Amino acid sequence: MDNYPGRVENYTNTCLVMGLINLMWIMVVLWAWKGFIAALLLAAAVHRWISWLEYRRARARD
Repeated sequence: MDNYPGRVENYTNTCLVMGLINLMWIMVVLWAWKGFIAALLLAAAVHRWISWLEYRRARARD
């Protein structure tokens, strides 16, 4: 008996779009609640985190 699941759909694009939508509403709420500087700091932190992930992934390939 085969216990492995069959082929599944690729939800990568859907996940990326929903992540963008969630990030956008979080930024708008933060901007309205704490101001532009807080939203800018969060954007910088997310950018730094993405750059760190890219660096880590590149090192793992080598």
